[in-house]
Amino acid sequence: MSEKEQTFERIREELAGNDVVLFMKGTPVFPQCGFSATVVQVLSRLGLKFKGVDILADPAIRTHLKDFSEWPTFPQLYVKGEFVGGCDIVREMYQSGELQDYLKQKGVAYQEA
Repeated sequence: MSEKEQTFERIREELAGNDVVLFMKGTPVFPQCGFSATVVQVLSRLGLKFKGVDILADPAIRTHLKDFSEWPTFPQLYVKGEFVGGCDIVREMYQSGELQDYLKQKGVAYQEA
């Protein structure tokens, strides 16, 4: 199995084990870029429990996640194993209420702060 295949398998395991996963630069407590910080802020406002995966600490995931998602930038938000989007998409969905509707549709509990 190639490094890429092994990394895809690890990504799938993260997605299978957690309803909401944010692949980000840094950690939820200490984001390492403004875009990651913005998405953490949105998820926190919704009181969402989520798993943060620090791509800076994992070069294989940083390298191969773009191929996995076919999305060129970080952070990347997944809900119930489905790619939702990056910072701009998540922020716009939140502001329009679309993100909240999506979470309800997926059966993911949240609390608007």
